[in-house]
Amino acid sequence: MNGGRPPGPAAQAVPYLTADDVAAVTFPAAVDAVYHALMGGLDVAAAPARTNVPVRAGHLLLMPGEVDDFVGVKGASVAPDNPARGKPRIQGSVLLMDAASLAPVALINGIALTALRTPAVSVAAVQQLRPVRPARVVVFGAGPQAAGHVTSLHQVVGISEVTVIARNPDHAAQLVAKVAADLQIPSRVGNLADLEHADVVVCATTARTPLFAAADLRAGAIVVAVGSHEPDVAELDPELLAGAQVVVEDPATALREAGDVVLARSRSKLDAADLVPLASIVRGEVAVDAARARVFKSVGMAWEDVVVAAEVYRSWAGRRTGVATDG
Repeated sequence: MNGGRPPGPAAQAVPYLTADDVAAVTFPAAVDAVYHALMGGLDVAAAPARTNVPVRAGHLLLMPGEVDDFVGVKGASVAPDNPARGKPRIQGSVLLMDAASLAPVALINGIALTALRTPAVSVAAVQQLRPVRPARVVVFGAGPQAAGHVTSLHQVVGISEVTVIARNPDHAAQLVAKVAADLQIPSRVGNLADLEHADVVVCATTARTPLFAAADLRAGAIVVAVGSHEPDVAELDPELLAGAQVVVEDPATALREAGDVVLARSRSKLDAADLVPLASIVRGEVAVDAARARVFKSVGMAWEDVVVAAEVYRSWAGRRTGVATDG
């Protein structure tokens, strides 16, 4: 993924890379970029903390980060009432800069980039946590992140069947139809009883309380939770974290932002020392414990945006010069 610094950005207009430009990077390429960044020794713990600024309609997020030849700043807004207005709940852009000169090289559609990088990070984790191939997947939620995780898992890990559980039955049915049409794999709307057979469970919702009880889950399942970065919000039962191997992007960040972790710890269900950094799993420094459930709790970090934004920029630049860079 280290393709060198972009040539001569200072005197040129900064290009805006659209959702189509982002979509030109495949999920497998994005997963590979995340994997190689971690294998290359990236110090995730050195990333600056996310700045969260409350405003009347929600809150604003500022996420700066630096990886190899690039620096990036993601500016995002979270407006909880937007879906009722027909607008995305999360919006924003990523400004990508040359690390040596700090000259801007691209402004990137933040909605599309987040929809690419979040499943990419999750699947980079799932790959290491060793699911059954192909996996039986249950997904909570029916929005863009639910769809993206299903697609990424299918393209990288392999899926035998998908069950969708969502608060809105119509939205669940729409995602089922999309999965069946686009990915050609068996899919259906389900319920909590389907957790008995799930190899991978994806939680991609705005729920503020646990979606299911720990006892509902099949022993040895892998759970991915990406729904929130708020310390008082949890998609997962604290009892699940008590008995699982819990993997996070960075323990300090999780203890600050991951409500699933914060609340489980406050109830004495989880010790901070038991949190496993994703990089330690990827690099083989900590063994995967396949005898119990494995949980990957993600809050999203700026280094992920920079890694995937750099991949998007290289892909865009390569198409302009006729040099393939994706994959």
